[in-house]
Amino acid sequence: MESLTTGTLAGTGSFRCEKCGYVVTLAAADELPACPGCTGASFVRASLFSAGRFQRRIGEAPSAGERDELIASARAAVTEPGQYLAYDDAGRLRTVQLEKEWTRIGRSLAADVRFDDPTVSRRHALIVRQPDGVRVLDDRSLNGVFVNDERVEWRTLGDGDEIVVGRYRLQFLVLTAEELAAREPAQASGLPAAG
Repeated sequence: MESLTTGTLAGTGSFRCEKCGYVVTLAAADELPACPGCTGASFVRASLFSAGRFQRRIGEAPSAGERDELIASARAAVTEPGQYLAYDDAGRLRTVQLEKEWTRIGRSLAADVRFDDPTVSRRHALIVRQPDGVRVLDDRSLNGVFVNDERVEWRTLGDGDEIVVGRYRLQFLVLTAEELAAREPAQASGLPAAG
C-alpha cells in the first residue's frame, strides 16, 4: 500500500497513521495534516476491507526494555497490595487498581478505564475479578482484545500479562503484601529491591 506524508493532497477518504494507527478522514481534496495522535507524518489509506482491519498492527510495540521499564515504574509507584492495570498514556504512566468485580474498558463515558480514541470501541473489554482468578473478556469490540500478542475472546490473566485494547497496551500486575514489605528495607538502604 502506498505511503503518503503530511502535506500531500490525498483526496477524499480515511487515512491511518503508520506510527500510531490514528485515523484521519478527509471530506475533500485536502492536504493530510500532522497526526493528531502522535504528530506523525506518514499515512496509508485506511480501508474497511483490508487484511489489517482485524489484525493488531496499530501502533508500534515497545521494546522489551521499554516494557520492563514501564512495569518496574508501575510496581515502584504502587504502595498497597492488589491487582493493577498499568499503561502509558501520552508519555504519562497510569496505574489503576482493580477493586470492583467488573472493570469496564472502552471509549464510553461509562467506562472505568476510558480511552478517547477511535481504535477503542465504546464497550471494548471487561476485567472480571472472581475468587478463582482474574479474566479479561472481549465485550464485542471491533478491533479485538489481545493478551500477549494473541487475539482472545476471554483469557485468565497472570502477573505481567499484556492486554492490548485498540492502540493501548495495558500491563496486568499483581502485587502482594510480602512483595511490598520486602521492598521497604531495600528502599530505606538506598539499594534496588530484589525482583
